[in-house]
Amino acid sequence: MILLIILVLIILIGAPRLIMLRHASSRVYTDDTVASFRAAIVFGAGLTADGGPTAVLMDRVATAAKLYAAGKVEKILMSGDNRFSYYNEPGAMKDYAMQIGVPEEDIILDYAGRRTYDTCYRAKEIFQLSEAIVVTQLFHLPRALYTCSSLGLQAVGISADMRTYQDSDFWSIREIPASLIAFIQVHLTHPEPVLGDQEPIFPLE
Repeated sequence: MILLIILVLIILIGAPRLIMLRHASSRVYTDDTVASFRAAIVFGAGLTADGGPTAVLMDRVATAAKLYAAGKVEKILMSGDNRFSYYNEPGAMKDYAMQIGVPEEDIILDYAGRRTYDTCYRAKEIFQLSEAIVVTQLFHLPRALYTCSSLGLQAVGISADMRTYQDSDFWSIREIPASLIAFIQVHLTHPEPVLGDQEPIFPLE
């Protein structure tokens, strides 16, 4: 009986991750095969001790910059955490993007993207996007794509894996409980992120 309970728990915990992997399987492209969209969304991924982007975050920004340079997107929404004055993910993302050739006027900052759910929610509700290219690493893409789609934002994904990352196994394992939490959020609890006035990236003419 105990083994059966343990097996059921394992299935329940792992099922959302499997569902998200299946959802993402037909929605992940390369920068060569992805269709053109008006906007890309880059998710925050932490800062270094000196306030710069981590390797994971640098590669997300660099991948989005490649899409922009190839004419695949017109604008890049950079979403991250800025709850504290000394921790500014969107600002660090913008600085790096400008260093590698993205013009400032085509970078949009979301300072309240504290988690994947918040970024997807605000992309649709605050920045008025109906579709976008999601830019993140493969370990994160299934959850990001599923969350955006479940919140009404049509999304396809691009892998930002440009190197082998430290603690990559940890990040992959972390996605199992993170996927469970995301599944509960989009289907059951529906938490409301920080909101505010709408800031359409593409205002109606």
